[in-house]
Formats: sequence, C-alpha cells, structure tokens
Amino acid sequence: MQTKIRGVNQAGTEQDVRVSEYGLTVIMPVEMLWTARGYGRLAMNTAAIASLIVRPSTLSQLTLYNGESGAGKHYVVDRVFAHNLVSIANGQFGIWLCSHPVNMTAPTGNNITVRNSPSGQAAGGSLSVVDTAESVTDDGWFPWGDSQQQVVATVPGAQAGVPVGGRIIVPPRGGLSIQIVANTAAVTCTVGFHWYEVPEGELTVA
Repeated sequence: MQTKIRGVNQAGTEQDVRVSEYGLTVIMPVEMLWTARGYGRLAMNTAAIASLIVRPSTLSQLTLYNGESGAGKHYVVDRVFAHNLVSIANGQFGIWLCSHPVNMTAPTGNNITVRNSPSGQAAGGSLSVVDTAESVTDDGWFPWGDSQQQVVATVPGAQAGVPVGGRIIVPPRGGLSIQIVANTAAVTCTVGFHWYEVPEGELTVA
C-alpha cells in the first residue's frame, strides 16, 4: 500500500514531502535557501589591527550590531574569518568572539564599507551596523576555532575561518564582537562576518 508523507509549512498548510525518481528525499540546505532569498551578508575591515596578547575585555576589533527592532530580522551567523596581513616568523593567532545581549550599547560608528551579498544582489538595504575598535561590555569572550600559524615574516599569510553554522544568533538590538589574540602584537589581522538576516517567523520551531 502506497502512503504519502506530508508536512506542515510555515503558513500551517500541509504539503507533500517530495522525493526524487528513485525515492530519495529532496533536501535543500537552509543556507542555500536563505542565500537564494537574499538574506546573506558579508562585511569586513581592510586595515590590519594589532592583535591582543591577553584575553579580550572591553575593546573589539570589529563589532556587528543588529539595528532591527521589535520582531525584526535575526542575524544567523554562518562564519567569522580573519586574515593575517602582517606578522613575524612563527606568529600565531586565534579568533575570539563575544555575544552581546539585547539592548547593548549601539556602536558609535558604521565605518565598514566593504560589504557584499553572496546572492549577487546589492550589498545595501541592511540595518546592520559594523564598526571597528568599539568599546563594548565584556559579556564573555570565548575562543572559536583553531589557532593559525604564520611561518613567513612580514608578508601576508595565514587566514582563519570559523564555521559558526548558526550556533550564534544576533537578535534585534544585540551584537557580536570579534578580537584576535596572538603571541605578539606584531601579528596584525583584518576580520569579518558572514551572516543571514532571517525573519523571526522562519526561526520559530512549533
């Protein structure tokens, strides 16, 4: 006896679950769907900033702030990344992140112009604020990803990418900061974020 599998979509309407000719369930990664819908955003700084040689506290290298309000879009962080622009031989560095709660103090600037959309759309239209060297509250810094080593002196070299994969979500009026901690301040990096601006209703699991 043949049976159908049905699911309920966001509007509460039942839909048939689709399969291929050979019975394989058709699944699209949610990141691909969000990219196709134009939710994707990227931003980074281009001027290298000296690394810290202590645990981060109240200064960020780069901060992403969600300027939405109420039940606005939530920023689902896909990845963060860093590029070691100038270093010394055997310089080592790692990425640290701090998630800031709702109603954090908004950044005083919005000086990042290097922005992009991974779906070929214009990079504007976002209420995000991205700024360097922000004074922030130390809401808890934690290392993310593995350390990277630069084995060539002076010239650009190692880069690091941390696949956050949605394990950090920045709600309206919240933020996320990044810092680089290294074995010497001679390690300078540029850093950035890749995120999806997702309507609240698409994140609700009922």
